[in-house]
Amino acid sequence: MLATMLILNGIIGLCLLIGSIKHYEQNFSPSSVTIGLVSLISIIVFTLVFPTFTESVHGSYYSTPQLIFASIACLIIYGSFLFAQTKGYRQYFLTNTTNEDESKTHPIEINNKTFYTSLFFLLVSLGIVVLLAKTLSPTIETIIISHNLPKSLVGVIIAIIILLPEAIAAIIVAKKNRLQTSLNLALGSALASIGLTIPTVALVCILLGIPIVLGLDIKSIVLLALSVFTVMLSLSKGKSNIVYGVVLLVNLFAYMFLMIYP
Repeated sequence: MLATMLILNGIIGLCLLIGSIKHYEQNFSPSSVTIGLVSLISIIVFTLVFPTFTESVHGSYYSTPQLIFASIACLIIYGSFLFAQTKGYRQYFLTNTTNEDESKTHPIEINNKTFYTSLFFLLVSLGIVVLLAKTLSPTIETIIISHNLPKSLVGVIIAIIILLPEAIAAIIVAKKNRLQTSLNLALGSALASIGLTIPTVALVCILLGIPIVLGLDIKSIVLLALSVFTVMLSLSKGKSNIVYGVVLLVNLFAYMFLMIYP
């Protein structure tokens, strides 16, 4: 849930706010956002909401068959989203520009050398981010405990560090009046963080016989539903607004405030 809340409220909220401050109003494709949000909502419900209400196992757990089904559903939904984004409905995810040098939207030809070089540096960057988060974790935990704050804030800070590259990239392109690219990054990151993580963790837990708690409590479900609903309304018209960004950021602050003062 942490990653989803940070992405939906934090990254998208900052992009809408900063982009609106600089450009007043920005356009994007509502069709691309709908594809991303439909996929994300379905995955969220399968993985974070249903386990709280199922009856096969007591508590916020899935039984093994249910966990397998949810994992397969996540992979199918994420795979269909990738197909839509890269092949079937790629035109929805392209940035429309008015600049004469950028007016053409022909696919960019990428040779094998560029692809493998980019993949290599992507993996290196991911490794650096993960190691940085792991190294900083003890220090962050010490600071949190010394201020009598809940340990759950450690997870929030680590999640922020891990999501920092996507956040910086999304905000930079939003400032360049390319909000469509920002939304592609944010929603794609949210889908990957759940749609790929849950099946991987589920596989490990099934093989090792480790129970995995997936279902959220009622308060968290309400906050998550508020965030999803707000994002849906904010991105339904294809135009940004400074108010949307402010409201999303307030949602994020409310989530963190209630974590400190439950």
